[in-house]
Amino acid sequence: MSKVRAEVVYALPQRQTVVAVELAHGATVYQAVMVSGIGRDHPELDLDNADFGIWGERVRADECVSDGDRIEIYRPLVADPKTMRRKRANLNRSGKRRRKG
Repeated sequence: MSKVRAEVVYALPQRQTVVAVELAHGATVYQAVMVSGIGRDHPELDLDNADFGIWGERVRADECVSDGDRIEIYRPLVADPKTMRRKRANLNRSGKRRRKG
């Protein structure tokens, strides 16, 4: 049976963890993450409810892994981007000048 090689990646502002894995053909993203053992290094991760991506594109946990994939574990957003844009726009309307440059 052929093997698939991939990387599982989890990034924090201060550091990045990259784990190379070798899996059976047909393995899923979730299986690759579990095989990587990345949950031991990052116990704060809720891997059962985490969002995943491959090369920057969001994928489901049951998606099959291809040879050479870079599987990314996404952190939850600290703030909703739409809400933050709205707050900045309201500040600009309230008379505060925008900084240039």
